[in-house]
Amino acid sequence: MSVSSTPTSNDACLSIVHSLMCHRQGGVSESFAKRAIESLVKKLKEKKDELDSLITAITTNGAHPSKCVTIQRTLDGRLQVAGRKGFPHVIYTRLWRWPDLHKNELKHVKYCQFAFDLKCDNVCVNPYHYERVVSPSIDLSVLTLGGPDAPTSWPRGSSFPPNIPHQNGHLQHHPPLPQTGQYWSVHSELAFQPPISTHSAPDYWCSIPYFEMDIQVGETFKVPSSCPIVTVDGYVDPSGGDHFCLGQLSNVHRIEAIERARLHIGKGVQLECKGEGDVWVRCLSDHAVFVQSYYLDREAGRAPGDAVHKIYPSAYIKVFDLRQCHRQMQQQAATAQAAAAAQAAAVAGNIPGPGSVGGIVPAISLSAAAGVGVDDLQRLCILRMSFVKGWGPDYPRQSIKETPCWIEIHLHWALQLLDEVLHTMAIADPQPLD
Repeated sequence: MSVSSTPTSNDACLSIVHSLMCHRQGGVSESFAKRAIESLVKKLKEKKDELDSLITAITTNGAHPSKCVTIQRTLDGRLQVAGRKGFPHVIYTRLWRWPDLHKNELKHVKYCQFAFDLKCDNVCVNPYHYERVVSPSIDLSVLTLGGPDAPTSWPRGSSFPPNIPHQNGHLQHHPPLPQTGQYWSVHSELAFQPPISTHSAPDYWCSIPYFEMDIQVGETFKVPSSCPIVTVDGYVDPSGGDHFCLGQLSNVHRIEAIERARLHIGKGVQLECKGEGDVWVRCLSDHAVFVQSYYLDREAGRAPGDAVHKIYPSAYIKVFDLRQCHRQMQQQAATAQAAAAAQAAAVAGNIPGPGSVGGIVPAISLSAAAGVGVDDLQRLCILRMSFVKGWGPDYPRQSIKETPCWIEIHLHWALQLLDEVLHTMAIADPQPLD
């Protein structure tokens, strides 16, 4: 069974578990999730219709009606998984829907015949047979669909859980899709925002250089704006248009570790440009990809460049927001401009405003901000992605330049906007002042 195809109850337990793991929402360790899913699949192996119902519910994110999925009720009502006890319907609803769920926030749907509260001999653990009770104090106006103003900390009642750090420090991204119902319409008007720029679209929406360790291999691949979706894979077909095939590229410096990693790129990733310049990634490979994304950092409440994001097979996730990037550019450019002016005043001993202390302390605190140069701003317009192997504080590879195969995605919409910002701000010198 390939990762992209949906399993059935006739498939091996391992295949079913692997597929269902791709849809977990984070919040618990990978090992706990795997034990919980393995336990459930084994219990359902003799009840094929219920196992098929579970597979349908999870792989379609509840888009299709599904039957009760039941396990036997224990004496105290709780289920033990990997040495931890919890109510079964809560365990599996947290696993596949709401990682931050409290056990008292669930109520079953009317058509569920074996809901936990009904005290039957069997308990339904179908996550889509339960609804989350939203506190009446929640302000629905703050909920978004991951738009540019999305909050970094989400209300408890939100149907859109944050991407939660895994125990190894990486932020893990699985295939969550928006739930239908009351939240869906809250910010549908986000789709009708005015354009950011009056300039016409660039000829190419992105360009993609490919690297092995710290060496660029082959020529930079440019994606025309007429091809909003591009696939980057490990095959040997000719590259062109909407397809960049890495398998055909040769490198005289290639070592065995790189060869091995390249064999596992497989179907690779799809990059999709939406609207003016937002970018989404779909992982088609059998192996995770690792992404550096300021947008995902912000959504997770992390400092820019602070995290490496692990994107699992079959996940489809937004990795770049043009409006957010534009605001960040303006803020950083304005900060650099103001800091440079203030530092010049400090050198002259003329710091305006209350609390001035002759320029020495303010000059020191402003020097870091004045160091924001064009290179720093250009980094906002670039995504970096490694295949198969990750990097960061939890890996022996500290830098993406130590990974065997990776790409940079230079986003031309954003670079065009940066050019406008720099001309407006008249930032001439990217070097910090002495």
